[in-house]
Amino acid sequence: MENNVLSGIERELVLQYLLDGNVPVTITPIDESIDKEQIHSLDSEVVPILIKAENISVLKEGIILLQDISDIDKFVGKNVKVEFYFNRVGLSFISKLKTVSTGPALVIPARINRIIDTPQEKKYDFSALLYYTFDKANHNYFSCFPAEKFELFSRPNWSSIELDLQQEAKSYLEQFVVKAHKKAHSGNGIQLIPICRYLVQKKPYRIESVENRLKPFDILFVNHERIVLGYEKNEMVKIKEENEYAFKFSFCLKNTPAITRDIFVTAKVDSIYTNKEESRECFDLIYTSLQEEDCRFLYEKATSSLFI
Repeated sequence: MENNVLSGIERELVLQYLLDGNVPVTITPIDESIDKEQIHSLDSEVVPILIKAENISVLKEGIILLQDISDIDKFVGKNVKVEFYFNRVGLSFISKLKTVSTGPALVIPARINRIIDTPQEKKYDFSALLYYTFDKANHNYFSCFPAEKFELFSRPNWSSIELDLQQEAKSYLEQFVVKAHKKAHSGNGIQLIPICRYLVQKKPYRIESVENRLKPFDILFVNHERIVLGYEKNEMVKIKEENEYAFKFSFCLKNTPAITRDIFVTAKVDSIYTNKEESRECFDLIYTSLQEEDCRFLYEKATSSLFI
């Protein structure tokens, strides 16, 4: 039996877990042509439907009843992938969505799989390490990579925010400008544009192989004065205002990893910005130590102008 398939005993434990306390699940229609023996976490343009725990009832016969779910009727009669967490482990199964007297329903099949993440290798011209201490005995670091579709080392543009999200972003910007003006190192405030963009952009809820695991930071903005990071909020990550952190910036100068430049800086958290759901945070850090030649390099990289 494959390692990603639950044993009979494990399946019984999961079924009892679902019976004892409903959990949120995501449902995604699947292409009938896929190999149903290989179930991986979804990575496509299809957006899963999140079903809250209060809209789910599980019968002892292994049937999941769904209630008050918009847009779910269009999947009736089709195979769907159902994903959920069991003790922080991502699990999934495929079942046909049917209709019973109470509404849509799913039969939990004999086969339940552990979700296997499919890593996507990406190459970055710029990345960073943030050195972070969990306790006095252990020193750890976080990887930092450019946020997807964010253009670093170019002047942020308001038009980069999706049109239907600009009104919400504007309300954040009005709040953040007031906060930034109270800070001595807020600069011209141009970094607030990628911050607002990051906080309003929509990101579908997806089940992964492990729940709430630590992930790399997203780099939203960087120049010769500051670096701005974004993060999906996690209780284990406690970045605080005024705290100072060490960084290593790594630049790939040409289309080969053999030609690189590393810059070591320290930076202090000047401000923290959070969305209204308190699910995302942005950290605006200003440099507290930066070599002059490195400052020149970052300035010219960010502005495409000579450092004078």
